[in-house]
Order: sequence, then structure tokens, then C-alpha cells
Amino acid sequence: MKKNKKHGIRRVLNILKNVLLTILGLFVVTMAGIYIVNQVSLRNEASRIKDYGEKISIFDGTINVLDEGRGKETIVLLPGYGTASPGLDFKPLISELKNDYRVVTIEPFGYGLSSQTKRERSAKNMIEEIHTVLEKLDIDSFILMGHSIAGIYGLNYVNTYPENVKAFVGIDSSLPNQPWPGFDDSLSNFIQKSGLMRVFIKLSPESFKVKGMDDETYEQLRMLNLKNLSNNNVRKEGKALDESFKESKKLAFPKNMPLLLFVAKENNGALENWFELHEEQAATVTKGEAVELTGTHYLHHNQSKTIAEDLKKFMNE
Repeated sequence: MKKNKKHGIRRVLNILKNVLLTILGLFVVTMAGIYIVNQVSLRNEASRIKDYGEKISIFDGTINVLDEGRGKETIVLLPGYGTASPGLDFKPLISELKNDYRVVTIEPFGYGLSSQTKRERSAKNMIEEIHTVLEKLDIDSFILMGHSIAGIYGLNYVNTYPENVKAFVGIDSSLPNQPWPGFDDSLSNFIQKSGLMRVFIKLSPESFKVKGMDDETYEQLRMLNLKNLSNNNVRKEGKALDESFKESKKLAFPKNMPLLLFVAKENNGALENWFELHEEQAATVTKGEAVELTGTHYLHHNQSKTIAEDLKKFMNE
């Protein structure tokens, strides 16, 4: 009786083992298929990505710059961390600004249509590259506007080249004293390199589409997302952010630097005292203002008109 019972248990265990091995095998085959499809698609899409902007040769590569509008004042736009195509991501905001300003959007190394670089992705190098591009474009006086991590790079920039910047404008910009959990991109890197990101975009295209964006622009942005996310330069920059935040704690905006900070209301719940932190930063200068707007972190996707109007009013006062 006991022998039959043991035999029955072994049989059940063997069945479970075979089932698990079958599931594992299917998983491996599926992931291998997703990876191969992604690699083939990336090669096919490379020729379908349309060129835009102007390539500026600096150091060991080229920086892509989108230069639009012919206003008397110049705005230099800097993207948030890892933005696959700043030129396309900022399109709604550029459309609102270019009637009154010259708008120069800089795509750092590893972003958009810019090349890769072997240079370290420290804040010091990032702002040196931005400054070198602007020198080559003969731009020596401008409003510096940036999204997210550009708050850190902008702070470093105005402390290094204060004579060039007329004002800083932050779009839900990062602050040196904000909560920073440290950088770990192992999961996002796996999702990108394995091809799972392509699957997610396919299953939920609306999650990745900017409101009001035409289908052609979305398709270009989709391909650039799949091409650029978690590339070597972006990953190196992410790993350097711990030090960038640490070093930025020693800095402050110059007292006479006009400071306009747009803050996402929806981010206020996710990050404790988010709006209050921006109010504190705005209070460190003679002319500073923090404006809370309805929307998520990417305010320039749905609040471009308000941002442009408020900026014009702020600069005219």
C-alpha cells in the first residue's frame, strides 16, 4: 500500500516537472522570438526614421539641434532624462513658442538623432557640450528652458555661464533636494533589450501617444523610442545622476536670475511637498515664481499654450 502511495506521489511530481519544463520551454521560445523580431524590426526601421534638425560636430560626435522660429529672444530647450526624441517630444511647445521666440532644441548625445559619445555623462560634461553647441550657433544670450532633469543641468549651467542666461524656466524640473532613490535601470534595460517594449507599445499604443499628435509624428516617435531607450549613453548618464544630484546640492540660482517654475499638480501626490519645494527654490531669487498646472510630469504635452502665455507675461513684467 505504501509502495503504491510513493509511486503515485512520484508520478504526480514527474507530471508537475514535465508541465513546468514545458512552460519554461514555451517561455524561452517566446522570448527568443520577441528578441529576434525586435532586432529585425530595428534594422528595418532605421531607414524609415526621417531626418530633422541640424547636426553640430563637437568633441567625438554630432549633436542634433532643431532651430525654429525667428523671434528677437531665443529660448534654448533641454529635455528630460532619456527622452527618445526631444525635437518631437517638444513639438506641441515649440509650436506655441516659435511665433514669438527663436526656439533651439538641443538633443544631447544618445538622444534623438544625435550620435553616441565616449565622454562621461557627468553634469559638467553635459553643460560643456550644451555650451559648445551654442557657441557654434553664435548664441550668447537666451532663456534656458528645460524639462525634468534639465532642472539639475540648468542649475549647473547658470552657475558656470551666468552671463549667457536671461532667465531659467523649469517644466516640472528636478531639484537638488528632492527625494532621490538612486538609479537602477536593470528592469527598464531588460524590457528594452529583450523587445518587450515593442510588445507593450503594440498592445497599448495610446499610452505612448501625445494628445493631439498626428499619426506620422507618432510613428517617428515610436521608432525613435525603440531605437534610443536604454542606449549606452543614456544608461551612463543615469548612473552619473547620483553624483550630479549630490554636487548640485552645493549650488543655487544667482539672486538676480529670473526663475519661472511650472509644476505638475499630479506629481504633487507622488512626490511629497513637490510644489512647496519649487516654491522654496523660486523664493531664493529676486524674481521667482512657481506655477502649479493640472497635468502629469510631461506638462509640455497638454499645457503648452499656458506655458507659452505665462512665459511671455513673466518676461514682459
